[in-house]
Amino acid sequence: MEKQKVLFRDLGQMDYKAAWEYQERLLQENVRLKSVESGVVQEDFSKTTNYLLFVEHPPVYTLGKSGKMENVLINDSEREQRGIQFFHTNRGGDITFHGKGQIVGYPIFDLEKFYTDIGRYLRELEEVIILTLAEYGIVGGRSAGETGVWIDALEKGKERKICAMGVRCSRWVTMHGFALNVNTDLSYFNHIIPCGIQNKKVASIQEELGRGVDMEDVKDRLKRNFEKVFNVEILGN
Repeated sequence: MEKQKVLFRDLGQMDYKAAWEYQERLLQENVRLKSVESGVVQEDFSKTTNYLLFVEHPPVYTLGKSGKMENVLINDSEREQRGIQFFHTNRGGDITFHGKGQIVGYPIFDLEKFYTDIGRYLRELEEVIILTLAEYGIVGGRSAGETGVWIDALEKGKERKICAMGVRCSRWVTMHGFALNVNTDLSYFNHIIPCGIQNKKVASIQEELGRGVDMEDVKDRLKRNFEKVFNVEILGN
């Protein structure tokens, strides 16, 4: 089977709202290409383009469409004093944090070019992260009923989440994605109940290894593992 092509774009450091709007434009263009001008649905998705975006955001809390405000433990004035933005987004999941030292990945994939199964898509996103962590000697895994990648998920009291995930899908075109804590300042998570999950900690590659790691190296490994797991060819750098 011929590999799907994926255009990679590293957005560098970008405001959350700007990146969100950019994703929306890419998604809507793909949705438009899947429909004829008359508005009749056309099952031709050959013209759509798959993208993989990497970005770092300034400090921001984002709340998913089904998230609960009570999982935000900081009031607006305190948050503003700390220079942390807040957005109620249209992705799945609850509250999470994005900031410096974290790689946020936004795949804009037309799943009809792969499979029409959101559950499988999320598991494969998790697999990309698990394989990448393994290259640093970190054993990542899954926690039953809790999307994302965890460390020591089965050891009560030791569970810690290293990668949060939340996606949106329209006409089988995805947006939003994952947030992998690399050299992230984890103290920002003290002001929320991450992903709405009580009594579980967060982790970063830096914290697990006891040293910082090169962000570009992590990005390269993530891209290679995307190619492996999704059987795609990533173009661009």
